[in-house]
Amino acid sequence: MILLVCILCHWQLQAQGYQLTFQLKQYKGGQLALAHYMGKSFYMADSAQINEQGIAIMKNKEALPGGIYIVLLPGRQRYFEMLLDNKDQQFSISVDTSDLINKTVFKTSRENEIFQSYNKFLQKEVSTQDKQINALLAKHTAADSAAARPLQVALGKRLQDFRNGVIGKYPQSLLTSIFRAMKEPEVPATPAGEDSTFGYRYYKTHYWDSVNLNDGRLVRTDIIERKLNRYFTQLVAMDPDSIIVEADKVVDKTRKDKEMFKFVVWWLTYTYETSKYMGMDAVFVHMVEKYYVSGEAYWLKDDQLNKIISRAYSMAPNLIGQQAPPLEVKDTALQAISLYTTKAKYTVLVFWDPTCGHCKIELPRLDSAYNANWKNKGVAMIGFKTEGTKDEWQGFIKEHHLTGWIHAWDPDAQSNYRRLYDVYSTPVVYLLDEKKKILAKRLGVEQLNDFLEKLESKGGTVHK
Repeated sequence: MILLVCILCHWQLQAQGYQLTFQLKQYKGGQLALAHYMGKSFYMADSAQINEQGIAIMKNKEALPGGIYIVLLPGRQRYFEMLLDNKDQQFSISVDTSDLINKTVFKTSRENEIFQSYNKFLQKEVSTQDKQINALLAKHTAADSAAARPLQVALGKRLQDFRNGVIGKYPQSLLTSIFRAMKEPEVPATPAGEDSTFGYRYYKTHYWDSVNLNDGRLVRTDIIERKLNRYFTQLVAMDPDSIIVEADKVVDKTRKDKEMFKFVVWWLTYTYETSKYMGMDAVFVHMVEKYYVSGEAYWLKDDQLNKIISRAYSMAPNLIGQQAPPLEVKDTALQAISLYTTKAKYTVLVFWDPTCGHCKIELPRLDSAYNANWKNKGVAMIGFKTEGTKDEWQGFIKEHHLTGWIHAWDPDAQSNYRRLYDVYSTPVVYLLDEKKKILAKRLGVEQLNDFLEKLESKGGTVHK
């Protein structure tokens, strides 16, 4: 009985591994590489040398995660795609580089036989029809555009019919999961009594219906990232509160699959940490507090986790809409000054360094905008020295006649301004309202000027 158990365990271990045998007709050497999609990027999975008989074998006792893989030929200038299911990972491929689509043959891999038939259909049917459609559209006439429309509709139907055929015949295949994820919600006619937003609301509500967010194989395709990007840039309101609500809803849909959960949480976290839009750091902070601090980011080592949490904690005190952290510091004469005792309708708080090249350009520009426009709007300027000597600081102030500013520094290093205001490069600019609530941050002179103009036109208020 023990022997049978051992044999069974050994067989299961072997079955879980992979062995991919490539026969390449046009090669007698060189390296073959295997990579998988991860969103828009590719990551190496394995490689093998091609022997004199044109054979290369990739194998391992551990199975590869399912997804779309690319096989890079020697020189890495040409490649073809193939599918790896979580179980179907022991097969052979005969590769003829004279026609990678029509002459490449997969043996004992039903998944890739289906995939090849789809690629052949695309090449024969879709690409030919596309050329006809594009030729008509290139003429830029109303008649030709009208002639192209029925061709586009017919092509779309043939393409969807092919995909539906695969879905019906192979419901558990990776290709079926891919085709379902690619399917767009079909918006019905607007019912009586509904307003003009019905189509948008219906589309958004049903956007994820056909996407299996518990199929981790889709992580190693470019589909999930494209779906996420479109959803959060085109269908969700571009404000942090709306994005946070929708982010949590999408993450909840991935709970049954660790790989999908990991990818979606990572994508949302990275996207909003690096967003070019002001205020989106609030989404990053939320993601870290909810999914990383709680210990759900199982894929990270302690040092990586601590870095991400530390980054979020440096952003948390200075999110837009929050009260600016207090600053109890000194002026040029070493007299105590406080941010909250500086009375003004608006306060522009600038962290800068007199030895910083960018600061040397931006500080005079900020001063020019202040004197030309902002002063009349009730703006107070506070410049806070971060680096450089006292002489360098005061010399710059005098040279550039920054006389209308309040100049501050922290000679006793007690304010903790770097963490509270996330100051790790300079200049860093904040705009505060009369009660020292953060209205905007990290804007250039022109952007800040436009922002103030919009504030004034709205009566000095910003709606989140």
